[in-house]
Amino acid sequence: MSDDDQRARRPRRADARRNEGALLDAAAAVFVTSGVEAPVRDIAARAGVGTATIYRHFPTRADLIIAVYRHQVEACAEAGPELLASCPTPYTALARWIDLFVDFLVTKHGLAGVLQSDDAGFQNLHAYFVDRLVPVCTRLLDAATEAGEIRTGLTALELMRGVGNLCIGAERSVGYDARRLVEVLVAGLRRTD
Repeated sequence: MSDDDQRARRPRRADARRNEGALLDAAAAVFVTSGVEAPVRDIAARAGVGTATIYRHFPTRADLIIAVYRHQVEACAEAGPELLASCPTPYTALARWIDLFVDFLVTKHGLAGVLQSDDAGFQNLHAYFVDRLVPVCTRLLDAATEAGEIRTGLTALELMRGVGNLCIGAERSVGYDARRLVEVLVAGLRRTD
């Protein structure tokens, strides 16, 4: 086994994972405000690192974009069970998760043009998104249904598509508050009987 193979198999230090997470969070924030073509120096400044650090972790812009997308999918996926365990009711957990999902979608829409490119690295990202997030949303919906808090019959994919459709174009429409409309949608799930 080569030295490179051994390094790749070695678990990364916790501080290295934290630093990379902070860098990806900074990149996502810059992408939302300035687009995916924002200068790397802006991302570095927001993350509090040098541009060389970014290039060391992500040699190309495509590598950085893919990493931001995956990082956000993972954060959203991990939040579901945490919210279910910490919120007072499953409905509250679902509503808070949907709010995080909206935050993710705002960034995702900023990446939409790039994610639809012919770059091979982008081809599997939608399947990754669906595979990771639909089960989390399903678990939250099932818990709220079992608790008798929401209406039955809505699938996770239907809810996620509805939320996604309400978020489309929100960044370009003055006076359009997608988050408020999503809140109305989620409130409409509640049982009233």
